[in-house]
Amino acid sequence: MPGTQFPYPRRSSKPPLSAFKSKRVTYQRARWLTTYGLPLVGVCALLVFLLYFTSRPSHSGSARGIAAASSVVIVTTLDLKSSESFREAIKDNRRRYATRHGYATFFPNTTDYDLASWPQSWSLVPALRHAMTLHHDRAWMWYLSSSALIVNTSQSIHDILLAPRMVESLAIVNQSIVPPYSVITTHPNMKGEHVDIILTQDGDGLSVDSFFIRTGDWAKFLLDMWFDPLYRSYDFAAAEKHALEHIVQWHMTVLSRLVLVPQKLFNAYWYEKGKPVGTKDAALYEEGDLVISFHGCQSDSDRSCEEEMKPMISRSQAIL
Repeated sequence: MPGTQFPYPRRSSKPPLSAFKSKRVTYQRARWLTTYGLPLVGVCALLVFLLYFTSRPSHSGSARGIAAASSVVIVTTLDLKSSESFREAIKDNRRRYATRHGYATFFPNTTDYDLASWPQSWSLVPALRHAMTLHHDRAWMWYLSSSALIVNTSQSIHDILLAPRMVESLAIVNQSIVPPYSVITTHPNMKGEHVDIILTQDGDGLSVDSFFIRTGDWAKFLLDMWFDPLYRSYDFAAAEKHALEHIVQWHMTVLSRLVLVPQKLFNAYWYEKGKPVGTKDAALYEEGDLVISFHGCQSDSDRSCEEEMKPMISRSQAIL
């Protein structure tokens, strides 16, 4: 029909100039991809590979192996009321051991953290949290009280404790957390890869003079909960020690990652109240032990840590 317009575009025998430009651009892109695309993909893949394996922490995921376990930070809080010579001797003691085994050290003061009116012994908790921030690439934090000395540098803490199969073999299973009254006991089948805190017991319950905690989200959770003002406000008789005992017995998420090991392994006592030297069931120091702890010297007004530890400090300086 003359004059009728149909809703279809009219075909022209000469394509528009834009079509030639579009084809030329497409051709140039294809040529560029053919020339440079494959090498570029290879470079990107290499960068991703390198970033993945150099940035991930050595203790992440399920691959918590021997190499990760050997990475340790020794954390000791220092009281500024003690003499400078004593504080330097404590630092030197840790550094000598750390240097020999490739470990790191961290020495904050007890006054570095806002404790309000609570005992300064609480400072160990934020000190560990602080150390994890500074040394997030290290697998384990070893808190060691300033009233303890490392006296055997030949023993690597990894070799005698932190390897997964080793900690499994040393774990004290079905043990009351606070004997003899607590009905809450340690797990009977703890796998070394799942352990995140390693403690010892003395005659009064859990000991916090010397213990290990694995760096990671679980440790941050525990430390944040442990230092919560609610627990500090309970005014436990033994402050942070009793707070931890309370947490362990009431929170299965903590108990499920905890093991107890023999006390003499890294927390042998020089003297234990009520248990004189020679008592068979007392975990008292013997020649060759890794650590000697002058437990209680900080809280007993009749004792002086500096005076008690002076002979052993001199001896350890000659040995280490």
